[in-house]
Amino acid sequence: MNRPDRIDADACYRALCSHDARFDGQFFTAVTSTGIYCRPVCRVRTPRRENCRFFAHAAQAEHAGFRPCLRCRPELAPMERHWSSEDASAILLQQATLWLDDPQHWHDSEGNMGERMAARLGVSDRHLRRVFEDQLGVSPLQYLLTRKLLTAKQLLADTDLPITQVALVSGFGSVRRFNAAFFEHYRLNPTQLRRQIGTRDSDQGTTVRLGYRPPYDVAATLAFFRQRLIEGVAFVDEQQRFGQTLRMDIGERSHRGWLIAEFDETRNQLVLRVSDELREVLPQVIHRLRAALDLDADPGAINAVLHGAFPAGDGLR
Repeated sequence: MNRPDRIDADACYRALCSHDARFDGQFFTAVTSTGIYCRPVCRVRTPRRENCRFFAHAAQAEHAGFRPCLRCRPELAPMERHWSSEDASAILLQQATLWLDDPQHWHDSEGNMGERMAARLGVSDRHLRRVFEDQLGVSPLQYLLTRKLLTAKQLLADTDLPITQVALVSGFGSVRRFNAAFFEHYRLNPTQLRRQIGTRDSDQGTTVRLGYRPPYDVAATLAFFRQRLIEGVAFVDEQQRFGQTLRMDIGERSHRGWLIAEFDETRNQLVLRVSDELREVLPQVIHRLRAALDLDADPGAINAVLHGAFPAGDGLR
């Protein structure tokens, strides 16, 4: 059974009504009366059940003609990392979307991107397109375009990067193509998503927010890094902040700077601040930090498995 058919619309609507953050990123609600799609945690007025359509991925909602909500901002949601040990197509799709989610692949020309990804996964380009259509109802290129646009949307809303630079770091070959794709999908010009950021101190860096699902164990995560940090390179403090210096080699260029990540548990978000030297590779920094901190994990599912394997009181032997 393909992925969209597994969506339980009634269960999704109950999660939507309760704004349950545990389901953030696991589905998106599209409202037919507004043409907008939202995260389950969105605090706008709950739409009527008959006006709701539910999608497992943002790419599906956008392919169906819906635009992302400007309030809950779907680009902040943790990504879905569902996989199955029995369904070969689901495993292939999981590996393909992991590849497409990595910004280092966004600058490949669209003409050979599909072939490169298929070769990497050991299947034909045609078979990979068929799996995407069967599982998600969109093509690999449509999925990739959604990832690029949502990244650009976040950079436009949260940073003062020039639009030309936003287009380039989001994987678009030109500003003209970026503007055309943005208007076609969102019916907005990029400048319309600019927020009033105010005067920015370059010494304070650039700040963006990243979502995660509860019940995320912040204390345990920071304790893990505290035990393994290198003095003078990284730190973990009592304000639930993690920071380190960073070097990223992208193409033939090397980017060196620093990052500081602070957990905002009331919003289930990580506040990330990076130095100006890393602004050009901000999508790559975000991608690697999400992986390092496992921000796309489903803690509820993990806890259920671990509690079953290690009942209370048994401990690890």
